[in-house]
Amino acid sequence: MKTIVITGGAGFIGSHVVRLFVNKYPEYHIINLDKLTYAGNLANLKDIEAKPNYEFVKMDICDFEAFYQLMQDKKVDGIIHLAAESHVDRSIKDPFTFAKTNVMGTLSLLQAAKLYWESLPEKYEGKRFYHISTDEVYGALELTHPEGIEPPFTTKASSGEHHLAYGQDFFYETTKYNPHSPYSAAKASSDHFVRAYHDTYGMPVVVTNCSNNYGPYQFPEKLIPLFINNIRHRKPLPVYGKGENVRDWLFVEDHARAIDLIFHEGKTAETYNIGGFNEWKNIDIVKVLINTTDRLLGRNEGEDLDLITFVTDRAGHDLRYAIDSTKLQKELGWEPSLQFEEGIEKTVRWYLENQDWLDNVTSGDYQKYYDNMYKDR
Repeated sequence: MKTIVITGGAGFIGSHVVRLFVNKYPEYHIINLDKLTYAGNLANLKDIEAKPNYEFVKMDICDFEAFYQLMQDKKVDGIIHLAAESHVDRSIKDPFTFAKTNVMGTLSLLQAAKLYWESLPEKYEGKRFYHISTDEVYGALELTHPEGIEPPFTTKASSGEHHLAYGQDFFYETTKYNPHSPYSAAKASSDHFVRAYHDTYGMPVVVTNCSNNYGPYQFPEKLIPLFINNIRHRKPLPVYGKGENVRDWLFVEDHARAIDLIFHEGKTAETYNIGGFNEWKNIDIVKVLINTTDRLLGRNEGEDLDLITFVTDRAGHDLRYAIDSTKLQKELGWEPSLQFEEGIEKTVRWYLENQDWLDNVTSGDYQKYYDNMYKDR
């Protein structure tokens, strides 16, 4: 039986990865390791918490001694590392926390894994450290387009497939790092440490950089769940600048499938970009959310467009992100399963049908519950 630690497994993306691995691999022992900060919520995993191959451990990834002991006690074979501070606005206000968690926390995991795996007779054989990063480490892309054609326009990815885009350039695995926020700078640093542990010690690592995720269980400080909730309560929808910033969006379950595939079949020391070839301006996303939410609430479609409120742009706000995931498609056969409109419909419907979860998270009651549960541990 393989023992796999998934860090940040009570968070948005992490909970989807934990659920997938627990259900798909009953022969694995899956350890969900999470500090249960504001973004971690075990209610995300109620449906699998009683499974015999699932275990939750409350731990800070910065606690090197505790994690090193866990590696030895549980005989850990693999680490899928998602735990991170991830909200850009929070990083602007508190960069020290982001540096501590994202950089020193990752280094703590790497060093504990190195010491334990190197102590084994087989050393690194059959072991893997999988580090999940972000497209934000690459910096920003321009809104460039063929002369005389306004974006979005139809273009070709390097895979040869046509898709709508807001520029002719994309982020590739070979794109140089150029982070612009404390969050992306911290993630970039952690990426470098992971690759350095392979180059220096021979640790079998793999790194992925993914575009914006959306879907169920996302903490409602992020755009899509925040705006769904605000539309529901008819609160203002604060849009940065003029809403011209472009992001590539991927349904979270498609990301989890990619992580599963790369963990098992990806090449050691390789980087894989994960994206949906699915670019949208923020203002257009907001309009789709309003129309979809209004319709599902039984309101007139577009009734709440007047909730849009333009606010001062975020400091260092990158204009455009766009991932080229051709390498992953060609080498491992992965591709997104949902079109964006279908994914948004599924996402909005989930939040409206799970208003108790949303209200519990926005009220902060879940944190008080976990604080009391684990206060003596």
